[in-house]
Amino acid sequence: MKTATRRVYVKVTSVFDATGYMQPRTITWADGREFEIEAVKDFHPAGINRDSSTTDCYTVIVKGETKFLYFEKTNRNQPSRVGRWYVMCRQ
Repeated sequence: MKTATRRVYVKVTSVFDATGYMQPRTITWADGREFEIEAVKDFHPAGINRDSSTTDCYTVIVKGETKFLYFEKTNRNQPSRVGRWYVMCRQ
């Protein structure tokens, strides 16, 4: 039986390296809990969502565990907004 999941949007602090690659550094939950991202292990395009936004998946290490962090790029109709981060959580 597959467990139902939902998107939870989170605040992510990130930096851009000299090549322009976005490096997420911390994840902050709505309740204020903050977690350091110890390493970024992988990055790959994750496809297109039903709202036509493209999404990237970052495989990150948090507290020694592998987690998936998603960056949902904003469509071109909102030029001042680049995108937002989310994680998938069990319901």
